[in-house]
This record gives sequence, structure tokens and C-alpha cells, in this order.
Amino acid sequence: MLTNMKDNTKKTFKIYWRQACHYKLVGLLMVIPVSAAAVLGVVIPLFFKDFFDVLASNQPSGAVASKLISILIIIAALDLLEWVFWRISTFADSYFVPKVMADLSNYCFSYLHQHSFTYFSNNFVGSLVKKVKWFVNAFRVIDDKIIWNLLPLAIKVLVISIVLFKTNVVLGVAVIIWTALFMIINWIFTKYKLQYDIKRSEAETETTGVLADTVTNHTNVRLFNGYARELKSFALVTEKLRRLQLFTWNLGNLIEGIQGFLMIGLEIGVFYLAVKLWVKGFLTVGDFVLIQTYLVNLFMRIWDFGRVIREIYEHLADAEEMTVILSTPHDIQDIPGAKKLKINNGQIEFKDVVFNYHQTRTILDQFNLTVKPGERLALIGPSGAGKTTVVKLLLRMHDITSGKILIDGQDISQVTQESLWQNVSLVPQDPILFHRTLWENIRYGRPEATDAEILAAAQAAHCHEFIKGLSDGYNTYVGERGIKLSGGERQRVAIARAILRNAPILVLDEATSSLDSESESLIQDALNKLMVDKTVIVVAHRLSTIKKMDRIVVMDAKGIVEAGSHDELSKKKGGLYQKLWRLQAGGFIK
Repeated sequence: MLTNMKDNTKKTFKIYWRQACHYKLVGLLMVIPVSAAAVLGVVIPLFFKDFFDVLASNQPSGAVASKLISILIIIAALDLLEWVFWRISTFADSYFVPKVMADLSNYCFSYLHQHSFTYFSNNFVGSLVKKVKWFVNAFRVIDDKIIWNLLPLAIKVLVISIVLFKTNVVLGVAVIIWTALFMIINWIFTKYKLQYDIKRSEAETETTGVLADTVTNHTNVRLFNGYARELKSFALVTEKLRRLQLFTWNLGNLIEGIQGFLMIGLEIGVFYLAVKLWVKGFLTVGDFVLIQTYLVNLFMRIWDFGRVIREIYEHLADAEEMTVILSTPHDIQDIPGAKKLKINNGQIEFKDVVFNYHQTRTILDQFNLTVKPGERLALIGPSGAGKTTVVKLLLRMHDITSGKILIDGQDISQVTQESLWQNVSLVPQDPILFHRTLWENIRYGRPEATDAEILAAAQAAHCHEFIKGLSDGYNTYVGERGIKLSGGERQRVAIARAILRNAPILVLDEATSSLDSESESLIQDALNKLMVDKTVIVVAHRLSTIKKMDRIVVMDAKGIVEAGSHDELSKKKGGLYQKLWRLQAGGFIK
């Protein structure tokens, strides 16, 4: 586990560094002024040392006042210069950090969306969103701690050590040994605490996932009297999180207590040495002022060191989950040099296709099917026969275990996924819409479409009728996943989107399942027009929707068992289609 954490930390820094390097000049405008300001912060106390030495001298008051004023002018000039350096750094940082954060957000978005359909099915939406947000925010915090805390600390410790060495070797050695000991203790402790910070981050992700799941299913929670059960379940994960938070916070409190003890020891020890050296005439009053100033400066920075390192590692722990995602190879990728799919006729061929789900469950075994150009083919059969799997494999939602899927002789595993999806329109059983206007949802099928073309598609899909009755018409926002619309309305919008796309291959996966009889009759007319000059695959349970298909393929767990037209199959005695047809015609179809 520690090895994985170390590797992931390196990967996180590598990703951050790669994005930050796009803005090297701005980065230098942060680092160089901060470094210069830190040096000035150590140099200025040297003039205060001179100030108090002059003040403690036995010179005439007039001469003393003149020297003191001269020293104050120098201090003021240096303070002003330090102020300028800090301002340059802050303005550069204000430009640098948002730029890199935006790039990181875009990178996460791009990489995340290239993961497979299966990947998203196996992960909570809320958890994924949280991981992206925390990964990007972690950069902001880590940049802040490195630029404004660790860099000035490193420079000040180095310069203060040099100055104290020149003042007295014993003082210099004492401060260096103490500083090194302090930092080593903090570093070891922080690395030990990291494993628990990662567990805390994972517990927070789990809590977010459970919350998102129950919010998404709030209707089920209420209607199935699940409130008490879900509350108890959520309380369990929040209690787990609370315990981890308590443990990690107590670890932080422990190290802060040790830090305070070490600081007391350094302060008393250094001043004890200073008194001994002063008695021997090696130190002046100004040296005491210098030592005190440096100790206060060191304490402020060193105290921050432990906290800063812990915060950096805590945010690295937060970022780790997204780093794992960014380090996980995409399940389905375009091969190097993949070409675009070119549709001439629209013939689809499944050749000896084998598909094993999770490598353990065989869904399709030596599956063979040819859909002729312009043919309207229906896939039917009992649940679990693999009908929808055929559609998913055609769209490369999964990669097949063996065999080939060809479109016009082109292996779909050898062409770009974008070109494949560009040539196939899918109307799923449960279409999901964006929380955008109806204009935008329909136009998603073809972004360059005009308003007139969108209206024509909506009218053809018979969704114009209900849209014009809405108070905001086509400017109506449909809610998350289209929740403000009924199932049938969402289906008709999805069909309008497919009509607008006008791809040469059309796939309907239970596309009329959510429609009432009146809506279904309207949609059938639209679909008949949409199917003209296209290769069509229809997956259906309601057999009334496929009577006019050119060919019906009947599947069961063994594969294809029957194929033919409706008239042929309905007359085939003892056939599975005849059995299904009689069942539906007798009980459901009028």
C-alpha cells in the first residue's frame, strides 16, 4: 500500500508539473520575486542589529540620531523593495493558478470521458465529480504551500544559518541541527499519517457516493419506505468517516504538541548560549535582537512546516483517487493510425463473434448475423438472450472477445470510435437528456443544424405537439436527465434527435417501450420515414412494433434460433416467435 501511495504521489506531481510547465515565464515571475523577498526578510534584521548596537553605544546623542535615521532609511528602502517583490509574486500567482487549474479540469474531463461505458456503469456520478473537483483543488493548495511557505522557509533557513555561522559557529550549528531534527520528525510523521489520510479520503468518497445514490433514487426511498433504512446506512458510512477524521486530527494534534516542546527547548537553549557568549564579549545587544528576530521568524516558518507538509499530503491523498483514474488505461481505444469509417451501403456483419462478460459469463458464442444494406431487421427474444448486447457491441460499448464485426467490410475495431458513432444513430430504451433547453437537446444530434431543421425533426417525431404547449416552448429546460418530461416525451425528443442526425445506420433499442398506444402510432409513422434508405436494427419486446420489418431474428440463450418475416414466423408451428406472438396477441395486443 505504501508503495502504491508513493507511486501515485509521484504521478500526481508529474501531472501537475506537466500542466504547470505550459506557463514557465509566469512561474518564474512567482518564484524569483518570492525568493528575493525571503532573502530581504533575513537581511533587514541585520540593520536592526546595527540600529540597537548604535543605540546602546556611548556616542553623543546627535551623532547617534543621525546614524539611526540613516539606518531607518535603508530599512525603509529594503522593506519597500520586499513589498514590491511580494506584489509581483501575488499578481503572477493570480494568473498562474487559475490557468493551470482550468487546464487540469479540461484534462480530467477529456481523460475521464474517454473511459468505457462499462467504467461509468461501475462508478457513482457523484464520486467521479468529487474526484475531479478535489484533484484540481489539490493543485491550488499544494501550489500555495510550496510557493508561499516551503520556498521562503528553505531560503530563510539557509540564509539565517549562514548569518548565525558568521556571528558564532556554535549558534549556527545548534540552529542547523535543531532545524534538521525538527523537519525530519515532521517528515516521518507526515508520511506515516498519509496512509490514514488516504483512507479518510476514500471514506469521504464513499459517503458522497451513498448520498448521491439516495438523492438520485429519492422517489424509491419514499415510496418503498426506505427512509429509515437509508438513514441507517448513511449513518454507518458517516460514522466510519468520523472515526478516521478523529484519528487523523488527533495525530495532527500530537505532532503539534511535539513541535511546541521542541521550540521551547530551542529558544531557551539558544538564549542560554547567547548569554554565555555575551559574558565573554562575543555578542552585542544588537546580536540578541538579531537572534530573537531570527528565532521568531524561524518558529513561524518551522511551525508552518509541519502543518504545510501535512496539508500537502492530505491534499495529495484527496488527489490520489483521480490520479488512479488518470493512470488507468482506457478499456476501449482506437488503434494507432485508425481510419475513419466510410459508409457506402450500410451492410453489417457479425462473424463468429464471442463475447464473455467479465471473462466468466458467455453472452454470445460464435454469433453470426448479416444485415443487408437498407434492410430493416428486428431482434427479439426473452430477456438475457443477448439482443441489447448485440447493439452494444456494434457501438463498441464493449470490445468482443473474439471474432469480427464489419460495416461495409471495415472491422469496427480498426476504425476510429468517433467515426463509428457518427454513422450510427441510437434511440435507447430509456433516453437521458441534458439539463438544457429542448433546442439544445434536439440539436445535440447535429450541432450545426438550423432552427428550421430542428422544428422539422420535432414535428416528424411528434414532439412538437407537447413542446408548443410548454410555457417556454423550445426554451424549456428539461431538468436533470430530462426528469421534467414524461418517459414518452423523452423518447420522442430522443427520436427527434436521431431524425436530425440522419445517420446511415439506425438502432432502436426498445425505442417505443415508454409510449402509450396513441403516442406509439404517431411515432411509428415518424420511424417509418426515418428508416427509408437506412440499415435498421430494432430490438423489441412489443412484437406489434416489428410486424413490418423485412426480417425478424429470434434469439435465445443459445443464439439465433429462428429468422424470417412476421408472416413466415407466425405460421411456423412450435416456433418461439409463434409462441411469443400468441402470448402477446392474446393478452396485450389488440
